[in-house]
Amino acid sequence: METKVAIINNINNDIEYLKEAASIIYDGGLVAFPTETVYGLGANALNEAAVLKIFQAKGRPQDNPLIVHVASKEIDELVEYVPEVAKELMDKFWPGPLTIILNKKDIIPNRTSANLSSVGIRMPNSEIALKLIELSGCPIAAPSANISGRPSPTDVERCIEDLNGKVDYILGGMQSDVGVESTIVDCTVMPPVVLRPGGITLEMLKEICNEITIDKAIQGKPDENLKPKAPGMKYRHYAPKAKLKIIKGNREKTIEKINEIVQNYIDNKKRVAILSTEEFKSKFPLGETISLGSENNLNEVARNLFESLRKCDDIKVDLILCQAFEEKGVGLAIMNRLNKAAGFNIIEV
Repeated sequence: METKVAIINNINNDIEYLKEAASIIYDGGLVAFPTETVYGLGANALNEAAVLKIFQAKGRPQDNPLIVHVASKEIDELVEYVPEVAKELMDKFWPGPLTIILNKKDIIPNRTSANLSSVGIRMPNSEIALKLIELSGCPIAAPSANISGRPSPTDVERCIEDLNGKVDYILGGMQSDVGVESTIVDCTVMPPVVLRPGGITLEMLKEICNEITIDKAIQGKPDENLKPKAPGMKYRHYAPKAKLKIIKGNREKTIEKINEIVQNYIDNKKRVAILSTEEFKSKFPLGETISLGSENNLNEVARNLFESLRKCDDIKVDLILCQAFEEKGVGLAIMNRLNKAAGFNIIEV
Protein backbone atom coordinates (compact mmCIF):
# COMPACT_ATOMS: atom_id res chain seq x y z
CA MET A 1 0.00 0.00 0.00
CA GLU A 2 1.28 3.46 -0.86
CA THR A 3 0.87 5.94 1.99
CA LYS A 4 0.39 9.63 1.24
CA VAL A 5 1.84 12.07 3.80
CA ALA A 6 0.57 15.64 4.08
CA ILE A 7 1.58 18.27 6.63
CA ILE A 8 -1.07 20.70 7.89
CA ASN A 9 0.51 24.05 8.72
CA ASN A 10 -2.70 26.05 8.49
CA ILE A 11 -6.20 24.58 8.38
CA ASN A 12 -7.54 27.14 5.91
CA ASN A 13 -4.57 27.00 3.55
CA ASP A 14 -4.29 23.20 3.69
CA ILE A 15 -7.99 22.36 3.69
CA GLU A 16 -7.63 20.23 0.54
CA TYR A 17 -5.41 17.78 2.43
CA LEU A 18 -8.08 17.47 5.12
CA LYS A 19 -10.83 16.97 2.54
CA GLU A 20 -8.76 14.28 0.85
CA ALA A 21 -8.13 12.49 4.16
CA ALA A 22 -11.81 12.81 5.15
CA SER A 23 -12.85 11.23 1.86
CA ILE A 24 -10.58 8.26 2.61
CA ILE A 25 -12.17 7.86 6.06
CA TYR A 26 -15.67 8.03 4.59
CA ASP A 27 -14.77 5.42 1.96
CA GLY A 28 -13.45 2.94 4.53
CA GLY A 29 -9.72 3.74 4.52
CA LEU A 30 -7.18 4.48 7.27
CA VAL A 31 -5.80 7.91 8.18
CA ALA A 32 -3.26 8.76 10.90
CA PHE A 33 -3.83 12.22 12.35
CA PRO A 34 -2.67 14.44 15.22
CA THR A 35 -4.54 15.02 18.46
CA GLU A 36 -3.53 16.82 21.64
CA THR A 37 -2.81 13.50 23.41
CA VAL A 38 -0.96 11.35 20.84
CA TYR A 39 -1.37 10.73 17.12
CA GLY A 40 -4.36 8.53 16.28
CA LEU A 41 -5.00 5.95 13.56
CA GLY A 42 -8.53 6.57 12.35
CA ALA A 43 -11.27 4.75 10.46
CA ASN A 44 -15.02 5.20 10.15
CA ALA A 45 -16.23 3.97 13.55
CA LEU A 46 -19.54 2.81 12.03
CA ASN A 47 -17.93 0.72 9.27
CA GLU A 48 -16.98 -2.71 10.60
CA ALA A 49 -14.74 -3.55 7.63
CA ALA A 50 -12.87 -0.26 8.01
CA VAL A 51 -12.40 -0.81 11.76
CA LEU A 52 -10.95 -4.26 11.09
CA LYS A 53 -8.21 -2.57 9.04
CA ILE A 54 -7.08 -0.70 12.19
CA PHE A 55 -6.48 -3.96 14.04
CA GLN A 56 -4.68 -5.42 11.04
CA ALA A 57 -2.43 -2.39 10.44
CA LYS A 58 -1.43 -2.17 14.11
CA GLY A 59 -1.32 -5.89 14.89
CA ARG A 60 -3.73 -5.07 17.72
CA PRO A 61 -5.58 -7.78 19.69
CA GLN A 62 -9.26 -7.65 18.76
CA ASP A 63 -10.48 -7.82 22.36
CA ASN A 64 -8.91 -4.39 22.93
CA PRO A 65 -11.73 -1.85 22.40
CA LEU A 66 -11.33 1.34 20.37
CA ILE A 67 -12.20 4.90 21.34
CA VAL A 68 -14.69 6.73 19.14
CA HIS A 69 -13.77 10.35 18.39
CA VAL A 70 -16.52 12.90 17.78
CA ALA A 71 -16.64 16.59 16.84
CA SER A 72 -19.64 17.50 18.99
CA LYS A 73 -21.11 16.87 22.43
CA GLU A 74 -24.29 15.70 20.70
CA ILE A 75 -23.77 11.93 20.96
CA ASP A 76 -27.34 10.68 21.44
CA GLU A 77 -27.27 8.71 18.18
CA LEU A 78 -24.27 6.71 19.45
CA VAL A 79 -25.20 5.91 23.04
CA GLU A 80 -28.27 4.71 24.94
CA TYR A 81 -28.15 7.30 27.69
CA VAL A 82 -25.91 10.10 28.96
CA PRO A 83 -26.13 10.29 32.78
CA GLU A 84 -25.92 13.66 34.48
CA VAL A 85 -22.37 13.10 35.77
CA ALA A 86 -21.21 12.34 32.21
CA LYS A 87 -22.83 15.55 30.97
CA GLU A 88 -21.00 17.51 33.67
CA LEU A 89 -17.67 15.89 32.74
CA MET A 90 -18.27 16.64 29.05
CA ASP A 91 -19.17 20.25 29.78
CA LYS A 92 -16.03 20.69 31.87
CA PHE A 93 -13.44 18.74 29.87
CA TRP A 94 -14.64 18.48 26.23
CA PRO A 95 -13.00 19.12 23.90
CA GLY A 96 -10.04 17.61 25.72
CA PRO A 97 -8.14 14.50 26.80
CA LEU A 98 -11.08 12.75 28.46
CA THR A 99 -12.82 9.59 27.19
CA ILE A 100 -16.19 8.69 28.69
CA ILE A 101 -17.51 5.13 28.57
CA LEU A 102 -21.26 4.82 28.02
CA ASN A 103 -23.65 2.08 26.94
CA LYS A 104 -23.67 2.03 23.14
CA LYS A 105 -26.43 1.85 20.57
CA ASP A 106 -26.39 -0.80 17.84
CA ILE A 107 -25.08 1.77 15.34
CA ILE A 108 -21.63 1.15 16.91
CA PRO A 109 -20.38 -2.19 15.49
CA ASN A 110 -19.27 -4.86 17.93
CA ARG A 111 -15.81 -4.84 16.35
CA THR A 112 -15.37 -1.20 17.40
CA SER A 113 -16.34 -1.95 21.00
CA ALA A 114 -14.62 -5.39 21.16
CA ASN A 115 -18.05 -7.03 21.65
CA LEU A 116 -18.79 -4.94 24.73
CA SER A 117 -22.18 -3.30 25.31
CA SER A 118 -20.34 -0.05 26.09
CA VAL A 119 -18.08 2.26 24.11
CA GLY A 120 -15.53 4.97 24.92
CA ILE A 121 -16.20 8.36 23.33
CA ARG A 122 -14.09 11.50 23.29
CA MET A 123 -14.04 14.93 21.66
CA PRO A 124 -10.37 15.78 20.99
CA ASN A 125 -9.00 19.26 21.60
CA SER A 126 -7.26 19.47 18.23
CA GLU A 127 -8.31 21.75 15.40
CA ILE A 128 -7.04 19.26 12.80
CA ALA A 129 -8.74 16.26 14.42
CA LEU A 130 -12.07 18.07 14.84
CA LYS A 131 -12.05 19.30 11.24
CA LEU A 132 -11.20 15.81 9.97
CA ILE A 133 -14.12 14.28 11.90
CA GLU A 134 -16.47 17.02 10.70
CA LEU A 135 -15.46 16.65 7.04
CA SER A 136 -15.62 12.84 7.25
CA GLY A 137 -19.28 12.99 8.21
CA CYS A 138 -18.88 10.14 10.69
CA PRO A 139 -17.37 9.43 14.11
CA ILE A 140 -13.79 8.16 13.88
CA ALA A 141 -12.52 5.12 15.79
CA ALA A 142 -8.87 5.79 16.59
CA PRO A 143 -6.31 4.09 18.82
CA SER A 144 -2.75 5.45 18.85
CA ALA A 145 -1.02 5.51 15.44
CA ASN A 146 1.72 2.98 16.17
CA ILE A 147 2.44 -0.73 15.92
CA SER A 148 0.58 -2.34 18.81
CA GLY A 149 2.60 -2.43 22.03
CA ARG A 150 5.13 0.21 20.93
CA PRO A 151 5.41 3.69 22.50
CA SER A 152 2.65 5.91 21.14
CA PRO A 153 3.72 8.55 18.58
CA THR A 154 3.61 12.22 19.50
CA ASP A 155 4.87 13.54 16.15
CA VAL A 156 4.35 12.70 12.50
CA GLU A 157 7.84 11.23 11.97
CA ARG A 158 7.10 8.40 14.42
CA CYS A 159 3.78 7.68 12.65
CA ILE A 160 5.64 7.35 9.37
CA GLU A 161 8.24 5.13 11.05
CA ASP A 162 5.56 2.67 12.23
CA LEU A 163 2.80 2.89 9.63
CA ASN A 164 4.27 3.89 6.27
CA GLY A 165 2.96 1.40 3.72
CA LYS A 166 0.27 0.11 6.13
CA VAL A 167 -2.25 2.97 5.97
CA ASP A 168 -3.71 5.15 3.23
CA TYR A 169 -2.87 8.62 4.55
CA ILE A 170 -0.83 10.28 7.29
CA LEU A 171 -1.71 13.83 8.31
CA GLY A 172 1.02 15.72 10.13
CA GLY A 173 0.59 18.70 12.40
CA MET A 174 1.98 19.98 15.67
CA GLN A 175 3.64 17.72 18.21
CA SER A 176 1.08 16.36 20.68
CA ASP A 177 0.79 18.64 23.69
CA VAL A 178 -0.34 16.19 26.41
CA GLY A 179 1.88 13.29 25.33
CA VAL A 180 -0.08 10.45 26.97
CA GLU A 181 -3.42 9.03 25.91
CA SER A 182 -6.71 10.36 27.27
CA THR A 183 -8.05 9.71 30.74
CA ILE A 184 -10.85 7.12 30.54
CA VAL A 185 -13.81 7.30 32.92
CA ASP A 186 -16.48 4.58 33.02
CA CYS A 187 -19.84 6.28 33.46
CA THR A 188 -21.88 3.08 33.03
CA VAL A 189 -21.41 2.58 36.77
CA MET A 190 -22.06 4.84 39.73
CA PRO A 191 -19.89 6.21 41.12
CA PRO A 192 -17.81 6.51 37.91
CA VAL A 193 -14.47 4.69 37.74
CA VAL A 194 -11.19 5.76 36.12
CA LEU A 195 -10.02 2.93 33.85
CA ARG A 196 -6.96 4.77 32.52
CA PRO A 197 -5.28 7.87 34.03
CA GLY A 198 -4.21 10.67 31.72
CA GLY A 199 -3.91 14.44 31.41
CA ILE A 200 -7.23 14.98 33.19
CA THR A 201 -6.19 13.95 36.69
CA LEU A 202 -8.19 12.23 39.41
CA GLU A 203 -8.01 15.44 41.41
CA MET A 204 -9.57 17.39 38.51
CA LEU A 205 -12.31 14.77 38.08
CA LYS A 206 -13.16 14.86 41.78
CA GLU A 207 -14.03 18.54 41.41
CA ILE A 208 -17.01 17.35 39.36
CA CYS A 209 -17.79 14.14 41.27
CA ASN A 210 -15.98 13.52 44.54
CA GLU A 211 -16.98 9.83 44.51
CA ILE A 212 -14.97 8.96 41.36
CA THR A 213 -12.48 6.18 42.09
CA ILE A 214 -9.56 4.42 40.36
CA ASP A 215 -10.10 0.88 39.06
CA LYS A 216 -7.87 -1.51 41.02
CA ALA A 217 -7.11 -3.39 37.75
CA ILE A 218 -4.87 -0.53 36.58
CA GLN A 219 -2.84 -0.35 39.77
CA GLY A 220 -1.17 -3.74 39.38
CA LYS A 221 -0.30 -6.36 36.80
CA PRO A 222 -3.55 -7.34 35.03
CA ASP A 223 -4.98 -10.86 35.11
CA GLU A 224 -4.57 -12.63 31.77
CA ASN A 225 -8.31 -13.43 31.82
CA LEU A 226 -9.28 -9.76 32.14
CA LYS A 227 -11.83 -8.59 29.59
CA PRO A 228 -10.81 -4.94 29.15
CA LYS A 229 -13.50 -2.23 29.10
CA ALA A 230 -10.94 0.30 27.90
CA PRO A 231 -7.76 0.37 25.81
CA GLY A 232 -4.50 -0.31 27.61
CA MET A 233 -5.93 -2.29 30.53
CA LYS A 234 -4.78 -5.79 29.60
CA TYR A 235 -1.77 -5.93 27.32
CA ARG A 236 1.84 -4.77 27.59
CA HIS A 237 1.77 -1.32 26.04
CA TYR A 238 4.04 1.59 25.19
CA ALA A 239 7.06 -0.73 25.23
CA PRO A 240 10.47 0.08 23.73
CA LYS A 241 12.52 -2.71 22.14
CA ALA A 242 14.98 -2.79 25.04
CA LYS A 243 14.03 -4.12 28.47
CA LEU A 244 12.81 -1.34 30.78
CA LYS A 245 13.25 -1.41 34.56
CA ILE A 246 11.75 1.08 37.00
CA ILE A 247 13.71 1.92 40.15
CA LYS A 248 11.39 2.94 42.97
CA GLY A 249 12.09 4.23 46.46
CA ASN A 250 14.29 6.68 48.34
CA ARG A 251 15.88 9.19 45.96
CA GLU A 252 19.51 8.65 47.05
CA LYS A 253 19.08 4.87 47.03
CA THR A 254 17.47 5.09 43.58
CA ILE A 255 20.48 6.98 42.21
CA GLU A 256 22.87 4.51 43.84
CA LYS A 257 20.97 1.49 42.46
CA ILE A 258 20.81 2.91 38.93
CA ASN A 259 24.54 3.60 38.90
CA GLU A 260 25.24 0.09 40.22
CA ILE A 261 23.15 -1.55 37.47
CA VAL A 262 24.68 0.65 34.78
CA GLN A 263 28.20 -0.26 35.90
CA ASN A 264 27.37 -3.99 35.79
CA TYR A 265 25.97 -3.70 32.26
CA ILE A 266 28.91 -1.64 31.01
CA ASP A 267 31.31 -4.20 32.48
CA ASN A 268 29.52 -6.76 30.29
CA LYS A 269 29.83 -4.56 27.18
CA LYS A 270 26.15 -3.62 27.22
CA ARG A 271 24.61 -0.18 26.55
CA VAL A 272 22.24 1.37 29.06
CA ALA A 273 19.94 4.39 28.77
CA ILE A 274 18.78 6.27 31.87
CA LEU A 275 15.53 8.24 31.76
CA SER A 276 15.96 10.97 34.33
CA THR A 277 14.56 14.32 35.32
CA GLU A 278 16.66 17.35 34.45
CA GLU A 279 17.56 17.92 38.10
CA PHE A 280 19.17 14.49 38.53
CA LYS A 281 20.76 13.64 35.19
CA SER A 282 24.16 14.84 36.44
CA LYS A 283 24.00 12.09 39.11
CA PHE A 284 24.51 9.44 36.43
CA PRO A 285 28.07 9.70 35.05
CA LEU A 286 27.81 6.45 33.09
CA GLY A 287 25.32 5.31 30.47
CA GLU A 288 23.23 7.35 28.02
CA THR A 289 21.16 9.86 30.01
CA ILE A 290 17.96 11.16 28.41
CA SER A 291 16.14 14.00 30.17
CA LEU A 292 12.38 13.69 30.58
CA GLY A 293 12.13 17.30 31.72
CA SER A 294 11.86 18.94 35.11
CA GLU A 295 10.54 16.98 38.09
CA ASN A 296 8.73 20.20 39.00
CA ASN A 297 6.72 19.99 35.76
CA LEU A 298 5.19 16.53 35.38
CA ASN A 299 3.15 17.73 32.39
CA GLU A 300 6.49 18.20 30.62
CA VAL A 301 7.62 14.72 31.71
CA ALA A 302 4.37 13.21 30.35
CA ARG A 303 4.77 15.10 27.06
CA ASN A 304 8.32 13.77 26.61
CA LEU A 305 7.81 10.22 27.89
CA PHE A 306 6.98 8.26 24.72
CA GLU A 307 9.45 10.12 22.53
CA SER A 308 12.18 9.45 25.12
CA LEU A 309 11.41 5.72 25.04
CA ARG A 310 11.66 5.80 21.25
CA LYS A 311 15.00 7.63 21.44
CA CYS A 312 16.29 4.69 23.48
CA ASP A 313 15.43 2.46 20.52
CA ASP A 314 17.14 4.89 18.13
CA ILE A 315 20.45 4.53 19.96
CA LYS A 316 19.99 0.73 20.30
CA VAL A 317 20.52 0.26 24.02
CA ASP A 318 20.25 -3.10 25.77
CA LEU A 319 18.54 -1.80 28.92
CA ILE A 320 16.56 1.27 29.98
CA LEU A 321 16.40 2.40 33.60
CA CYS A 322 13.92 4.99 34.84
CA GLN A 323 13.27 6.54 38.20
CA ALA A 324 9.73 6.23 39.58
CA PHE A 325 7.41 9.20 40.07
CA GLU A 326 4.91 9.95 42.81
CA GLU A 327 1.55 8.53 41.74
CA LYS A 328 -0.33 11.77 42.22
CA GLY A 329 -1.78 14.15 39.62
CA VAL A 330 -0.23 13.54 36.20
CA GLY A 331 2.33 11.33 37.95
CA LEU A 332 -0.36 8.62 38.10
CA ALA A 333 -0.60 8.62 34.28
CA ILE A 334 3.19 8.64 33.90
CA MET A 335 3.61 5.65 36.20
CA ASN A 336 0.72 3.81 34.54
CA ARG A 337 2.50 4.09 31.17
CA LEU A 338 5.91 3.21 32.63
CA ASN A 339 4.53 0.18 34.49
CA LYS A 340 2.90 -1.07 31.27
CA ALA A 341 6.04 -0.40 29.21
CA ALA A 342 8.18 -2.25 31.75
CA GLY A 343 5.76 -5.16 32.14
CA PHE A 344 5.69 -4.19 35.84
CA ASN A 345 9.45 -4.87 36.13
CA ILE A 346 10.00 -2.72 39.24
CA ILE A 347 13.00 -2.75 41.59
CA GLU A 348 12.16 -1.44 45.08
CA VAL A 349 15.06 0.20 46.92
